[in-house]
Amino acid sequence: MDNLIDERFEDTIIELQANLDDMTAEAIAFAMERLFEAGAVDVFTVPIGMKKNRPGTLLAALCQPAKKESVVDAFFKYTTTIGIRETVKTRYILARETEVLSTPFGDIHKKVVSGYGVQRYKYEYDDIAGIAEQTGLTLDEVIRQYCHE
Repeated sequence: MDNLIDERFEDTIIELQANLDDMTAEAIAFAMERLFEAGAVDVFTVPIGMKKNRPGTLLAALCQPAKKESVVDAFFKYTTTIGIRETVKTRYILARETEVLSTPFGDIHKKVVSGYGVQRYKYEYDDIAGIAEQTGLTLDEVIRQYCHE
């Protein structure tokens, strides 16, 4: 991964958005899960003001161009929207690699990213949290004891 620290990577990402003012928070959360299942790489909401001074939610999903149709289908199936906006964007990304650290309590995945002159890493939260629950340790203690930090 060290040879990638100065590399630069970019790709094309599609952002699909819909404004919603007639869905519950639970229904939006359910739709967000379905958008991920349809192939979105990220899904997020933003509180917005809509016509007639109604509060609403902007629901956005980012996806690869090849997944656009399935994400659009999920938007229409799982939300009340009658229209979706599409924006094609360039995305700058870091190279990603996963290392696996074996412990007596299970594997810990370490995500290592680099490029654009930076390199950093992060341990998979679910792995650390699972070991913390099993052992009674804190998250920091798990990292110190099992991730060699």
